[in-house]
Amino acid sequence: MPQLSVVVPVFNERDNVLPLIGEIAAALRGAADFEIVYVDDASKDDTLAVLTAAKADYPELRVIRHLSQSGQSTAVRTGVRAARGEWIATLDGDGQNDPADIPRLIAMRDESPDTIKLFAGWRVNRKDTGSKRFASKFANGLRSRLLRDETPDTGCGIKLFERAAFLDLPYFDHMHRYLPALMQRAGWQVKSVPVNHRARGSGVSKYNNLNRALVGIADLRGVAWLIRRSKRTATEEI
Repeated sequence: MPQLSVVVPVFNERDNVLPLIGEIAAALRGAADFEIVYVDDASKDDTLAVLTAAKADYPELRVIRHLSQSGQSTAVRTGVRAARGEWIATLDGDGQNDPADIPRLIAMRDESPDTIKLFAGWRVNRKDTGSKRFASKFANGLRSRLLRDETPDTGCGIKLFERAAFLDLPYFDHMHRYLPALMQRAGWQVKSVPVNHRARGSGVSKYNNLNRALVGIADLRGVAWLIRRSKRTATEEI
């Protein structure tokens, strides 16, 4: 069984698939027992065909297909549920996250207490447009004030977390943007780790600032409610 499962959700990313798989394999072969779980969210291009062909060159690769488009959070959860590793690393499928950061996250996990179940990437030098950087800074500031999750960048796609802890969290669409707050709600600690960030090499972003903002307002209210209504009780076995 692999020690680590790398989960990558994709939608219409056919030109980014092979370069990213090659980088994941180069970063982890010889460093960890791993598998790569790609979840194709019902792409309309030939992303699925590229992934299927890539299995011949990458025995670590597994491919799961959504029969209908369901969004990034659902794709991540599909991949985590199918994963066989005890720990999960996630990457965005657009190639902006650097797989070379995964061994660094693993090394940090190995020297950290067991109470830390999420190591969240922090894009300190973002390679996005000015409008995206401004929108992200505003959203992160608002979320941090409301949820008090003490996490500077929840939108970064590269994360390392324990599979069991993730599957114990409440599931809802867009939950991937609130993992630090949800992990803390469950009683676990979170550590933010500076990571590399790259410009998109091919394709187009699947989000814009407006739709992120409209969805984010409702999500913030919902997560804040979950935190207010949570209750943890210490137990002992007699």
